Amino acid sequence: MSELKYRRILLKLGGEALAGEGGFGINPRRAEELAHKVIHVVNLGVQVAIVIGGGNIWRGKEDGLDHGMERVTADHMGMLATVMNSLALQDALERQGLPTRVMTGIEVRAVAEPYIQRRAVRHLEKGRVVIFGAGTGNPYFTTDTAASLRAMEIDAEALVKATKVDAVYDSDPKVNSHARRFSHLTYIDALNMRVGVMDSTAMAMCMDNDLPIYVVNLWQEGALEKVVYGEPVGTMISA
Repeated sequence: MSELKYRRILLKLGGEALAGEGGFGINPRRAEELAHKVIHVVNLGVQVAIVIGGGNIWRGKEDGLDHGMERVTADHMGMLATVMNSLALQDALERQGLPTRVMTGIEVRAVAEPYIQRRAVRHLEKGRVVIFGAGTGNPYFTTDTAASLRAMEIDAEALVKATKVDAVYDSDPKVNSHARRFSHLTYIDALNMRVGVMDSTAMAMCMDNDLPIYVVNLWQEGALEKVVYGEPVGTMISA
C-alpha cells in the first residue's frame, strides 16, 4: 500500500452535501453516503476534521440581507444552521460506528462541546472525527474562513474543499465546453483569478501559513483517498 502523504486533514463541505430535493433541507440518505466517504479515509489511518456550511438551511444574503435583515443576525442564523448540519453528520457517522465530536464556535452546550483547540487535537489523536460547527463564532466570516482557521489551529496538513465540481476551471464548464481545467494553481493565481472556490480571506490565510488546498468532487469515487495519498486529483492550490 502506498504511503500516506497527509495524516491529518480538514474537510470543508458545503451544506448542499447533505441537501435533499432542490438543494434544501437535510436528506438522511445523503448524510449516510457522506459518512461512508469519511469512514473510508479514517480507516486508512487519517485524522479527519470537518467544517460544513449551512446553505441548505439558510443563506444569509438571499434569505436575510436582501430582505433588510441585519448582517449580524443573518450570520448568527447561518451559524446555527451549520450546527444542525453538524449534528446530522455526527449522527450518520456514529450510527456506522465512528466516534464523533461536534465542537462549536458559539456555545450550545446541550448538544455540542464548546471549541477548545487542545481538546479538538486530543479528540483527533484518539481517532475521533471532529466536526466544527458555528463557523468562527463571529459574524462577517464565512465557513471557508472558519475552515482555514481551524485547519491552522489543529495543525492540519491539507485543507480539502469538496464540492460538486471536479477541479478549478477558468469559466463554468457547464456553460463553456472549452473551459480550461487546472491541475495546479499558486495561491496568487487563485486570488487574482477570483476562482470562487474559497473566499479571499480564507485563501490568503492558507497562503500565509503555506497550507495546501485541494479542490475535488466530493462524489467522485476515491477522490478523498487520492488526496491523502498525494495522487493527482482535482486542483491543488499551493505555493
